[in-house]
Amino acid sequence: MTNRLRLPLNRLLLALLLGAFLAGCDSAGHSAESPSHHLPGGGFRNLPQSPPTGSWWRKLPFIVQFPFQRADMSQLPADHRWSAPQVQAGLDRHAQGDSVTWIGHMTALVRMGGVTLLTDPWFSDHCSPLPPFGPRRVVPPALPVENLPRIDLLLISHSHYDHFDTATLRQLARRQNPLVIVPLGLGELVREQGLTQVVELDWHQSSEFSGLRITALPVIHWSKRTLFKTNDTLWAGFSIVSATGKRLYFGGDAEYGPHYRQLGEQYGPFDLALLSIGAFLPREVMAGHHCEPADCLRLGLDLRARRMAAMHWGTVQLGFDRLMEAPTRFRAAATQQGVAAERIWIPHIGETQPF
Repeated sequence: MTNRLRLPLNRLLLALLLGAFLAGCDSAGHSAESPSHHLPGGGFRNLPQSPPTGSWWRKLPFIVQFPFQRADMSQLPADHRWSAPQVQAGLDRHAQGDSVTWIGHMTALVRMGGVTLLTDPWFSDHCSPLPPFGPRRVVPPALPVENLPRIDLLLISHSHYDHFDTATLRQLARRQNPLVIVPLGLGELVREQGLTQVVELDWHQSSEFSGLRITALPVIHWSKRTLFKTNDTLWAGFSIVSATGKRLYFGGDAEYGPHYRQLGEQYGPFDLALLSIGAFLPREVMAGHHCEPADCLRLGLDLRARRMAAMHWGTVQLGFDRLMEAPTRFRAAATQQGVAAERIWIPHIGETQPF
């Protein structure tokens, strides 16, 4: 097939995939008989008082236009992604303490309490059920999988392809078969990738690993991985607490809602919160799933995070917001609300910070 024919076909297939996926992303109705976030017939839903999602018809213009969106790389600063020597120097400099390295998107390399873990590991070029169709990574990860240090633990927040990447999981399984902690329903898919140590958690359930206590927490989002099943597996954020009392929050993807204040009171304060701030436009599509940057800041403040790391931007084009729009708005919201500058971390890809 010639390149001239391949591009329109790619765009058509992407539009069809988006339509099929987004058509099923409206939350199921609440039932008084079902316990909390579990649906009586199977599957899951968001907590009461979660913001509503847009209708199918309001999402249709996005579905038609999105395949023709192109990331404007000129918006990104020249040092957006650090060089391999810079990345390694940062890892070496903070090798003995608790630290976070932004690999890209929602993938972070975390060293905490002597444990090395990865959040939502995505190292592939595409996040799609049919690569090379679908959203393409525009900035490579800070390190390739083969250059990572030994990974003891994986945390996966939900089933979407930019967070649950089977190709990456198979690579990690071949390297060392780390423990994987996932929300309910994702264990079988993890095992299919060759990872045999898997723990599934419901919201507010915990697991202990080498001095860390990992608790799955409710977030406002959704799950879908196939055309015919929606919200069949759970989505979650995570509280990670070390034996010394250091606290890290990893949020996966999330919309803002009133329950984060309760989580902050119950599980906080957190020394650092890893927050998803990008892919927030258009609101007709993203509302109810991804928060606007100002609300992401509010979410971190509700969690009583002493410091907030802005992630999920500058790696792949998943919405209509520009590549630098999310961090710009996030920082502006912090300034407007009088949040001290040192509480906000807008990382470079590959940058390591202690916490």
